[in-house]
Amino acid sequence: MAKIIFYFQNFPTIRYATLALLLISLCAALLGVTLVLKRFSMIGDGLSHVTFGAAAIATAMGLVTPIYVSLPITVLAAVLLLKIRSNTKIQGDAAIAMVSAGSLAFGYLIMNLFPGKSSSISGDACTNLFGQGILGINKQDVAICAILSALVLFIFIFFYNKIFAITFDESFSRATGTRAEVYNTLIAVITGVIIVVSMNMVGALLISALITFPALSAMRVFKTFRSVIICASVISIACAIIGVLVSLAVKTPVGSTIVVADVAAFGLFSLIGAILKRN
Repeated sequence: MAKIIFYFQNFPTIRYATLALLLISLCAALLGVTLVLKRFSMIGDGLSHVTFGAAAIATAMGLVTPIYVSLPITVLAAVLLLKIRSNTKIQGDAAIAMVSAGSLAFGYLIMNLFPGKSSSISGDACTNLFGQGILGINKQDVAICAILSALVLFIFIFFYNKIFAITFDESFSRATGTRAEVYNTLIAVITGVIIVVSMNMVGALLISALITFPALSAMRVFKTFRSVIICASVISIACAIIGVLVSLAVKTPVGSTIVVADVAAFGLFSLIGAILKRN
């Protein structure tokens, strides 16, 4: 505990990065409930690899802040994936698999073709895949992360009723005059933003866990949309806090530590759900 207090007292970046990570976890949980219910939760995994490939391209181009390239590319990929979800020739899961594998391979290829310019990421590909944690985040990254996360949170709250409608019955929503395509696109944009801002902290291979585990855990116990949203948010924030504290205390990677906490929470809520169902 003394070590954790020391870090928070003497390193302001850790305090700011922790706040940004909590915002990311909250937004990912809110978004995850919708994506899980729409059976499109694996989009997070596909888009994280798109972000990895885009970051490799940006770094090879010599850009100091790759997010300015990875953000529009990832958002565009999210919109395209949701657009082709109903394509009878290429189903959603197949499209995600294609984008995921292709982007990951392309990003790694770029890093090896331009070893000099992309040495900052090719030197430690594991960091990009599993995250560099809160100690490697600079003030600019934290500011961008906090602003985008706050914007996503505002959009989700403002359009809550519309998101609720298209999540449960998109066809009925269309029949009642709701512009489902607009809100699906909005969900895609939010997904892309969350993937990009959480890339540095969590890594390409663990982002989808932040989206799916809190939602699935909450669904083990609660059945209404509002209660699942609230519970998933609480679970996500709690696991993020536990992950940060444990990471600082024993020097484990913060992204994987948070995911392990999410896995433990899923097991706990599955047990509680089974007990409640039996009773």
